[in-house]
Amino acid sequence: MKKSTIWIIAIIMGFSFLALLFLQFSYVEEMVKMKKEQFDESVNRALYQASRNLDMNETQRYLEKDVQDTERRAYKQDSVMIDGLDGTIKHSHQFAVAADDGTVYSSFQLKTFEMKPASVPKAMILRKDKNSLSEAAKSMQEIVRNRYVYQKALLDEVVYNILYTASDKPLKERVNFRMLDNDIRNELQNNGINIPYHFTVSTTDGREVYRCPDYEEKGKEFTYSQVLFHNDPQSKMGIVRIHFPEMSSYIFSSVRFMIPSIIFTIVLLITFLFTIIVIFRQKRYSEIKNDFINNMTHELKTPIASISLAAQMMNDDSVPKTEQMTRHLGAVISDESKRLRFLVEKVLQMSMFDKKSIVFKKKDLDLNEMVEQIAQTFSLRVEHTGGKIYTEIEAVDSAIYVDEVHFQNAITNLMDNAVKYRKPDEPIDIYIRTWNDHNHLCLSIRDTGQGIKKENLKKIFDKFYRVHTGNKHDVKGFGLGLAYVKKVIDLHQGDIKAESELGKGTKFTISLPVLQEQ
Repeated sequence: MKKSTIWIIAIIMGFSFLALLFLQFSYVEEMVKMKKEQFDESVNRALYQASRNLDMNETQRYLEKDVQDTERRAYKQDSVMIDGLDGTIKHSHQFAVAADDGTVYSSFQLKTFEMKPASVPKAMILRKDKNSLSEAAKSMQEIVRNRYVYQKALLDEVVYNILYTASDKPLKERVNFRMLDNDIRNELQNNGINIPYHFTVSTTDGREVYRCPDYEEKGKEFTYSQVLFHNDPQSKMGIVRIHFPEMSSYIFSSVRFMIPSIIFTIVLLITFLFTIIVIFRQKRYSEIKNDFINNMTHELKTPIASISLAAQMMNDDSVPKTEQMTRHLGAVISDESKRLRFLVEKVLQMSMFDKKSIVFKKKDLDLNEMVEQIAQTFSLRVEHTGGKIYTEIEAVDSAIYVDEVHFQNAITNLMDNAVKYRKPDEPIDIYIRTWNDHNHLCLSIRDTGQGIKKENLKKIFDKFYRVHTGNKHDVKGFGLGLAYVKKVIDLHQGDIKAESELGKGTKFTISLPVLQEQ
C-alpha cells in the first residue's frame, strides 16, 4: 500500500475520532451547563421562598401580638332609645377600638334590636332580652376577631409597628436560625435538591451574625446569597449565604453515564494511533530491509565475481600459469573469501544479538592499551588520505572488564566509519581521547569528515539504517555497523552518544562503568 493512501486513511479515521470526541465533550458540557442553570434557579427560588417565609413569620408574630393588644383595648357601648309614639324600644350595641391616648381608630354598630312591650307578654320579654343579649355578645367577640384586620386604621398601626419596631431589633433577634435552616432545607427538597449545604447570615456591611458549625467555603462559584427583610432600610437588611460542598459531584452525576463512552472512544483513538504508528514503522522497516537486501546483493556480488573470475582464469588453458600469476590469483581468492566471510559474519552476529544467544567472554583489559593498538592499526589508512590520528590518553583508571573481541570490533567499526565517510579528496584527522568521569571510563572518537544531518543523527543506531546517498555505492556496507556498536556497548552496561555537524565531522562518546571481574 502506498504511503499516501495510508496517510489519507489515517487522516480520515483520526478526524472522525476527534469529531466524535468533540461531540461527546460538547454534549457533556451542554448537559453540565444545563444542570448548573437548573441548580442555580432552584437554589435561588428556594432561598427567595425561605426569605419570604421569614418575613411572613415575623409579620404573623406581630399580627398575633396586635390582635391580643387590640382585644385588650376594645370596649363596647350599649344604647337604649324609646319611641314615644308607639312605645317601641330600640337597643343598640356598639364596638370601638381606641389607642392608649384615647384616640378612637375604629367603631361600628353591631345590631339594633326593636320590640314593643305592650304586645309581648312579660315573661316573653324577659326571655327574649336575655337571648338577644347573649347573641349580641357572641357576635361582638366573633366580629372582633374576624373583622378588625379589615379596618384601615388598624392595618396602618400594624404596618407601622412592623416597619419601625421590628427593624429596630438586632438581626440575630429577628431571625430564628433553626427555623431558617428548616425552611431552606424544605424549600431545597421541594425544588429537587437534597445534598448537604452550609449557610451563614450576615449584615449588609459584612458583619457575620451566624455561621453553621461545619461551614467551609472553598470557592465562590458554589455560593449563593439572598437578601433578608428586603423591604427594610438597607442598613437593617440581612444576607444569607449558602454553600454546597458536594455540588460538583451533584452536577456531574447527571453525565456519569457518558464517561465509559468517552473512555472507550479514547481507547479506540489510542489503539488507532498505535496501529498507524506500527504500520508506518513496519513500512519503514520494510524499506530498510529492501535497501539492506540491495546493499547485501551489491556487496556480495563483488567478492563472488572476483573469486569466479580468478577461478575461471586458473581453469583457462590460454592463460599462462606462471608461479607469479598463480600466487596472485590465489591471493585474490583468499582476500575475497575473507571479505565474503566477514560480511556474512557481520549479518550472523546481528542475528545472534536479536536472538540473545550470544555469550560474552569477558576479561580484564586496559582501555588505553587497546586504543593505542587500534590507532596504530588505522594509522596507515589515515595517513594515506593525508591526515593523522591524534591520541589523548588521560584516563588514570583505565581497567575495564569486557569481551575483547566484540568490544574491539565496536571501536574498530567507529574508526572504520570515520575513514570511510571522509570528505572526498580531502585528508581526514581523527582524535581519540580517554578520561575518567567519576565512576565511569570515557572514550571519544572525533573525526573531521562529512558529518551527519540532525534529522539523520537520531536514526544512525537503527539496524539496517544508512544515510541516503542517492544511487551512489562508493561506501560499502549493510547499515549494521553502528547498530552492532550500540548493542555491544549496551550489553556492557555502557552508553554511547553521537554528536555531529554536517560538513565539520562527527564525535562518538562511549561511557563505561569501571567493572571488576566477578
